[in-house]
Amino acid sequence: MAGRLRLNGRQAWLAFSALLAAGSLPGWFVPAPLWDWQPALAFGEPWRLLTAAWVHWSPLHLGGNLVATALVAVFGVTARVPPRATLAWALAWPLTHIGLLLQPALLHYGGLSGVLHAGVAVVLVHLLRDTTGRPRLIGAMVTVGVLVKLVLEAPWGPPLRQMPGWDIAIAPLVHATGTLAGALVALLLGCALVNRS
Repeated sequence: MAGRLRLNGRQAWLAFSALLAAGSLPGWFVPAPLWDWQPALAFGEPWRLLTAAWVHWSPLHLGGNLVATALVAVFGVTARVPPRATLAWALAWPLTHIGLLLQPALLHYGGLSGVLHAGVAVVLVHLLRDTTGRPRLIGAMVTVGVLVKLVLEAPWGPPLRQMPGWDIAIAPLVHATGTLAGALVALLLGCALVNRS
């Protein structure tokens, strides 16, 4: 009987990061209306809870999210996340987009940024609950930075906001829903309690 393939925490995190990045490339060639988030189609076409992450509205948007995916991958590997962290990140992916139902005026959404915020939140839960000393301090400082960023983005405001340097409008709510989904799922799974990496 062949042995089961088992990935350690860092390998699983890198593999999931690669999946997110790789899905964005063919997603670039699929017409956005087939894959993007649309609240009216959320329950009739549930695949959009996943595929919305792979829709990008411009080359700059795609490139920026691919770079950000690499940074989140490095963050998780450096933090030595346990295998359950990747499971938490994967479960937070569709929950991030379900949260967009809070803003029905957001008629279309695409991009990885919400899911990437979820990944950062998962790493932060791990750092704050499963480490001590310098790693925990880094986790606390990054947590404060993320919270300040979210408040400054005012996710309770208009559904879209034009940001300097971007050729698309961003949806601040998805950053908040991603962060919340990642943190809650990581806490519920207890992914930071047992480091098996």
